[in-house]
Amino acid sequence: MATAPAAEGAAPKGGGSKKKLIIIIAAVLVLVLAGGGAALLLLKKKPAEDGEDAADTTEAPVKAKAHAKSDHPPTFVPLDPFTVNLADKDVDRFAQIGITLQVDDPHFADQIKTYMPAIRNNVLVVLSRKTAAELLSVEGKEKLAKDIMRESVRPMGIELDNADEEPAADAPKKKKTKKAAVESPVTQVLFSNFIVQ
Repeated sequence: MATAPAAEGAAPKGGGSKKKLIIIIAAVLVLVLAGGGAALLLLKKKPAEDGEDAADTTEAPVKAKAHAKSDHPPTFVPLDPFTVNLADKDVDRFAQIGITLQVDDPHFADQIKTYMPAIRNNVLVVLSRKTAAELLSVEGKEKLAKDIMRESVRPMGIELDNADEEPAADAPKKKKTKKAAVESPVTQVLFSNFIVQ
């Protein structure tokens, strides 16, 4: 009788292991199919996004480039803090501003460091032309960031268009379309410190 219960106990284990094997195979098959489906969707989306980037390049090349280089983390180039007298005429006011430039290319970050004295000079000139009222508004800070972005690449021979200038005739419009092809290697200007007194 000792052999009979052992034989009965062995039968369910063998059947159970077959069930486990079938379940494992089914789970692996589901995972493989899900992975293949995800890969197929990603491959289909990639050419569509490339087509959108090509269409966006004519309208906003800076944004298209910023999204296209997302394969590596951005590089941040902090500038020494700026302390500058503002252009207020009624009262003496000054600003203390910390600025960090965000770039996608680490090689360009090294180039920025090479041109740092000229970049600091350009940023100081931009800051000294601002009034306290301009710097305290959100729109003023956004305009300041655009001005700093434009002036930070100028020493390297990169001329960005001034979006705030209003075109007076058809000739500046043609000139503006030529400048639209220039992409800024500085993707963002970040303020780490902003005090106006």
